[in-house]
Amino acid sequence: MSPQTGQVLIFDTTLRDGEQSPGCSMTREEKLRVARALAELGVDVIEAGFPAASRGDWESVNAVAREVQGPVICGLARCNRDDIDRAAKALRDAERRRIHVFLATSAIHRQYKLNMAREEIVRSAVDGVRMAREHCEDVEFSPEDASRTELEFVAQVVEAVIEAGATTVNIPDTVGYTVPDEFAELFRYLRRNVRGIEGVRLSVHCHDDLGMAVANSLTAVVAGARQIECTINGIGERAGNCSLEEVVMALRTREGFFGLRTGVQTTRLYPVSRLVSSITGMPIPRNKAVVGENAFAHESGIHQHGMLKHHSTYEIMRPEDVGLSRSHLVLGKHSGRHALRERVKDLGFELDEIEFNRVFEDFKLLADRKKELFDGDIEALVLRLEGHAAGPWTLGKLRTVSDDRVAAEAELRLHHRDGRVIEHCTTGDGPVDAAFKAIEAATGIQVALRKFDLHSVSGGEDAQGEAVVYVEHGGRSYRGSSVSTNIVESAVQAFLEVINRIELAKSLPGRAREEQPGVRDIAQAAV
Repeated sequence: MSPQTGQVLIFDTTLRDGEQSPGCSMTREEKLRVARALAELGVDVIEAGFPAASRGDWESVNAVAREVQGPVICGLARCNRDDIDRAAKALRDAERRRIHVFLATSAIHRQYKLNMAREEIVRSAVDGVRMAREHCEDVEFSPEDASRTELEFVAQVVEAVIEAGATTVNIPDTVGYTVPDEFAELFRYLRRNVRGIEGVRLSVHCHDDLGMAVANSLTAVVAGARQIECTINGIGERAGNCSLEEVVMALRTREGFFGLRTGVQTTRLYPVSRLVSSITGMPIPRNKAVVGENAFAHESGIHQHGMLKHHSTYEIMRPEDVGLSRSHLVLGKHSGRHALRERVKDLGFELDEIEFNRVFEDFKLLADRKKELFDGDIEALVLRLEGHAAGPWTLGKLRTVSDDRVAAEAELRLHHRDGRVIEHCTTGDGPVDAAFKAIEAATGIQVALRKFDLHSVSGGEDAQGEAVVYVEHGGRSYRGSSVSTNIVESAVQAFLEVINRIELAKSLPGRAREEQPGVRDIAQAAV
């Protein structure tokens, strides 16, 4: 396909590279929920995972391939027969499928990681592409760490894989090392010196170690790339990947400069961003471009004055363009099903009748505790439909006492689905610490708390607080989250969720890797 086409494909790797970000691993059901949201968003390619990494990854890729229609479903593989065959089997039920093979090319990787000579790299890359072409016609190749590879060697590898049958060639800045002018020259060099390059689609995959992933990706587009590999909220290894919402809105907002389009439904950006944030437990920074809480906020008097005159004085995008509602209609306990359904729809969520009924019940309970419910409250109700570990422990009673003169005390009652009811009372350095200790004592599961985050999901003094806890147990990391107007209750429910995940893993030892975040059988790729 000619690189001069006016369409830029959006290759989303949230489920593969994004999931590799510490603490961002997802279960199969969570991956499916994100994949469906990405399909509704209108991305062109979903890289669903690395099938050879673990049985859980294989089954997640296979589930996405079977159940998600629309985008091309892609699986990552190293240039060896086992990886490629496993990827092909995982993708076999996809309506449209792609195998993405990769091999490092830089001198650093050749010497210290692969211990391979240049000739071996070229031969292995060609073999990998040819093996992938045995299974499907859509094959992508990535020379890992291309931005730190000698120009002539990158060109040699790219020419060889094109001749072998690659249909997309991705040029990754694997460690976020390059800068825009240098990266643009790499693409121009390849277009000048590689035979057959006009017949493939050039792709770009940038990391954000120096904060230039979006800039480098857009520069590559100017230099001829027609596919951008990116993730929702820019999550990914180390400092993250190129942010999907930022490159998409840059291309749309500056279409007069780029002369290019994407097929993304931009009004879905904000809901998908919040969904991924909720599932991964990675909060969206307030000052995050496009989808951050401050992205369309104006506090300066001069700015507010200009905005009152015309929005374009200080806004280059409209909040509605990215799916962010500016409605001032506040819901409360007297609001009915119709009003709530309309608000859920306005926020970009689509629920079936069963899901909506659950949200409506939670809405009524919350409305009895809060005077006013804002968009953030509604989003929290919808987003907690998925992702929480079901049982076996549920909270029946919680009472905490805190005094600045004595240790805090927590008393709780837990119900187990086998019929047990356990009550425990413990003291601690504060009500949350005491409650956590009480849960550990009651369940008999001891964990190491690594991180505890708490933030407001909406405005007002009675705002809901979202608690996210990260713990370690048995050499694995676990994450739990919960939302409540009572921050202690929110923290306790989040902690109880990780306890449930741990007990679930113990009861299903053969499937523990599949369901638990942060576990891989082999090293993940850093394409």
